[in-house]
Amino acid sequence: MKITRLLLLFIFCGMFSTMSFAQPDKQKQLEEKRQSILSEIKQINSLLFKTRGEKKSVLTQVEDLNQKITARENLIKVTNQQANFLTREINSNLQKLDQLREELQELKEDYAAMINKSYKSKSQQSRVMFLLSSEDFLQAYKRLQYMKQYTKHRKKQGESIKEKSEALQQLNTDLIAQKKQKETLISENKAERQRLNKEKKDQEILVASLKKDEGKFATQIRDKQREADKIDRQIDALIKAAIAKSNENAPSKNTTTSTKSETFALTAEAKALAASFTTNKGKLPWPVEKGVVVRRYGKQQHPQLPNVTTFNSGVEIATEKKAKARAVFNGEVLEIQQLKGANRAVYVQHGNYITVYNNLTDIQVKKGDKIKTKQEIGTVFHNPTTNKTILKFLIYQNSNRMNPADWVYRM
Repeated sequence: MKITRLLLLFIFCGMFSTMSFAQPDKQKQLEEKRQSILSEIKQINSLLFKTRGEKKSVLTQVEDLNQKITARENLIKVTNQQANFLTREINSNLQKLDQLREELQELKEDYAAMINKSYKSKSQQSRVMFLLSSEDFLQAYKRLQYMKQYTKHRKKQGESIKEKSEALQQLNTDLIAQKKQKETLISENKAERQRLNKEKKDQEILVASLKKDEGKFATQIRDKQREADKIDRQIDALIKAAIAKSNENAPSKNTTTSTKSETFALTAEAKALAASFTTNKGKLPWPVEKGVVVRRYGKQQHPQLPNVTTFNSGVEIATEKKAKARAVFNGEVLEIQQLKGANRAVYVQHGNYITVYNNLTDIQVKKGDKIKTKQEIGTVFHNPTTNKTILKFLIYQNSNRMNPADWVYRM
């Protein structure tokens, strides 16, 4: 019976230690996510809401407020997940606490019985008589070994009681800390909900104003989209021309004419660079040191104007005034282009991948330069009318556009 209880105790100890490793990992992941969103909200406030009373169009105000509301909702969601996780962990630890108390009580009872038995037969005379009453030498040797094992077992039980007592005390300490942490999260969430409600009321007022002149604002958005499409066509044309040029003197091998017109002819070195770029998918640094994505890649429906859809060929990142655009990977400057109706764009080639940094001034590199990861390329243009500093960042594989969020770390 005692052996069975001890075996169950050791199994429980193993399960407890495994679970205690898994729980902090989940807590750490949620806290990292929460801190990341808090940092995003801080950057949104810094980059999009810099000056009180600054003049913005209603459309811009709505877009900026949407950014903040979305981030705030994500924060509340993650904080709820943390609080719920802590609730489950507290309940689980309470069960562990009860189990530990039961195990400790059983250990103490077994230990007390063993000490009592040992006390009754502790005299040296009893031990000697126990050995001398053996029928032969082999039996005496076995009895001696038994006494040694019994003493060792008693010592182990004493140590086990000490360990269980310490584990019980630590679990109590952890529970107190977890309850305080949960209370803090609930309090923070309450404050965030109040801020969110205020922002949504502000948004309702702006949206009501937007709805009054929906046709005018829809026209403005479509005009901006047409301008963006013109710029995209210029970028696409330059990349296709670069592909064609790379194939002019390349050996034909078995490649068809149509394939050659769509893909870069690569040297062995360029192939290795492209392979390295591919390996770093999801790990690339941001093209600016500080920034927040204000427009994501792809087709999107306007949240307040259901009949208006837009398309973005890359991502638009709001950053600080005088911020520098920087290369996301090692490569070579393929081209520096003055876009019609816009500022300059720098193209960096990474094998058959191209990264494009659009809306730059004060370019710090020239065509043909070999550049390193995070090397500064140029200054992001600051628009005095909107008071915003926006970098348009694109990624191509050959002539195919890619979603930068799939490539840049936590974009």
